[in-house]
Amino acid sequence: RTTRFDARLDVLAAVDHDVSRRGAFALAIGSGEFPVKVRVLGDTSLAGGTSGFVRIHLPIPLPLLPGDRAILRDYGREETIGGIEVLDVDPRRAAAGNTPDATVERLVSERGWLELEQLGRLSPFTWVGRVVAGKWAVSEPAYQAMCESIRTRTESAGALGLDPAQLDDRARAVLPDLHDEGISLRDGRVKRGEVRDPLADHPYIAALLASPFQPPDPSGVDKAELRELIRRGLVVSADGVWFAPAALQQAAVLVAPVFADHPDGITVAQIRDVLGTTRKYILPLVGWFDANGITRRRGDLRIPGPKLPMPNSPERS
Repeated sequence: RTTRFDARLDVLAAVDHDVSRRGAFALAIGSGEFPVKVRVLGDTSLAGGTSGFVRIHLPIPLPLLPGDRAILRDYGREETIGGIEVLDVDPRRAAAGNTPDATVERLVSERGWLELEQLGRLSPFTWVGRVVAGKWAVSEPAYQAMCESIRTRTESAGALGLDPAQLDDRARAVLPDLHDEGISLRDGRVKRGEVRDPLADHPYIAALLASPFQPPDPSGVDKAELRELIRRGLVVSADGVWFAPAALQQAAVLVAPVFADHPDGITVAQIRDVLGTTRKYILPLVGWFDANGITRRRGDLRIPGPKLPMPNSPERS
């Protein structure tokens, strides 16, 4: 059965005998001894009486940290090769030309972003006085690249701003640092402070209020703006027809007194006549009534729902 050597260590080895890829090596740590494969970094071999960087491949991960020491043995020749000092317990760079060290700066710079919890498992050293974004230790180049990405995406989003759902957790962690530049989360969008909210007094809202029960369709309205109007509750979408919330409330107030004369319920046609609209608009409107508790359906009739405004209620004032 072939042994897999998936776990890796980069170490500084001080050897008394020549070391190359050839050999039956073992790593002695504490009371344990583990078969390993060895690759000298940068050269094909390491001469006895010298020291150099070596990558060790292990059959299992071991609970080691930079600074830990162990013995490298050649159990084929039954001799101790030398001692090693652990530099990296999870090397990322290719072996060729790699010159590892035990600094926390190198760990983060190689990864760009490294969770602080994970950093604690890779190094005994702390990330103090350096860039931290949320739960991450961040290299300076990676941090600046993320800031620039947010700036660019915010500018490209225009006056409406950037949908924060498009930001991953790392971008969200960096976003507060851009507040002094005027970039922040406002009205549910990421935007610059000097940009006027294009939804303030939006003309489509005025158009809906001008014709409350036969509202115009949103042709000509930017789709992103329409989605944001709906998200903010400034426009209500009802089965392909768009209403102003005030129009729906007004409709409920106008319909409520009709139930007094029709205790068994009223028809959709009666509601249509009260509002002076057409079938195209009344069906979506009544569907919204039913879904929101203004009315309840009983066969072909509608009866009062729990949210129907009653006489002298705040909705009728």
